[in-house]
Amino acid sequence: MALRPAVFLDKDGTVLRDDPYNVDPERMAYAPQAFAGLARFGAAGLPLVVISNQSGVAKGMFPALALEPVHLKLASMFRAAGAHLEGFYWCPHHPDGVVEGYAVECDCRKPRPGLLLRAASELALDLEASWLIGDILDDVEAGNRAGCRSILLDVGHETEWLEGPGRVPYGRAPDLDAAARIVLAAQAPSGARGGA
Repeated sequence: MALRPAVFLDKDGTVLRDDPYNVDPERMAYAPQAFAGLARFGAAGLPLVVISNQSGVAKGMFPALALEPVHLKLASMFRAAGAHLEGFYWCPHHPDGVVEGYAVECDCRKPRPGLLLRAASELALDLEASWLIGDILDDVEAGNRAGCRSILLDVGHETEWLEGPGRVPYGRAPDLDAAARIVLAAQAPSGARGGA
């Protein structure tokens, strides 16, 4: 199977309004301009994969099973925007957690790239041709470490600004729709080659 380029999306603060540790589907709402961004990606046909840290599992705030209704609601929200959610990958771990089996150091918690590597393997994705969009530098670092180009949504959610060579985004955008424009403008030349 030929590898495909994809767009990896952080969940909270990127696709969804930032609502920490929320697993109630009724409270899930689009971040500003996220609907337009998803619609733009949907029209372009790029695979979309949500990558999310869900340390609430390790911290005992909700069980891992609570994320299944979240997955279903996300898929529905993508469909409403004319897009398709190819996958939802989440890390339940945190080294300071209290739930046995989840209170560990892992390879999947962003800024580590484990979730992207797993998604790429399972979904036949070309990481070097893919993008990651997120609202903090841990997202950027995870994308860069996986070999993607990363875009930081400059929406005020990054508070630490711990800088380093792996934490420099390819670009910055004020919202998901603006980020989608950057991605699609950069993809256009390679996409144009297939015509004629």
